[in-house]
Amino acid sequence: MRPQLWLVRHGPTEWSETGRHTSRTDVPLTDAGRRAARGLAPRLQEQRFELVLTSPMTRARETCELSGLAAHAEVTDDLLEWDYGDYEGLTTAEIRESRPGWSVFADDCPGGETIGQVSDRADRLIDRVRATDGPVIAFAHGHVLRVVGARWVGLSAAAGAGLVLDAATISVLGWERETPAIQRWNCR
Repeated sequence: MRPQLWLVRHGPTEWSETGRHTSRTDVPLTDAGRRAARGLAPRLQEQRFELVLTSPMTRARETCELSGLAAHAEVTDDLLEWDYGDYEGLTTAEIRESRPGWSVFADDCPGGETIGQVSDRADRLIDRVRATDGPVIAFAHGHVLRVVGARWVGLSAAAGAGLVLDAATISVLGWERETPAIQRWNCR
């Protein structure tokens, strides 16, 4: 049996609801975010996971807890959101006032991480998952999980731009025979 990687994007926060780039600012879930996280529990309880991983940020850890999987969760910095540096807390529209056409997947984040650094973290995570004997679940953030999805299927990290990921959703990365594949994406 080849390992699967289940991806769970954290529930909504005040910043995610307004489109503000949130990496190292520890913004909690909203009440709606907590309800959405609890709503994941019935689907996740049907599956046994070999490994439960979570970003250290409160919004991801709380989503893990409310979905019923915190008892055996391991915190890993490889699941931290892309470090937006000077763009932390800004919306894309605000960034584009001084950088027309800016995209996190194509341009830099002054004072933050490069796409290569995020890709390296995603690759470490994928290597770890592929060394397990069963399904792994990861609770994290939108942009980093989009990079993980792209890297799982052998695409560049920049291809994550085409993998939209909503808050409080489940995605499953697996296999089509021996080929890494996206089995489900952005499911509620």
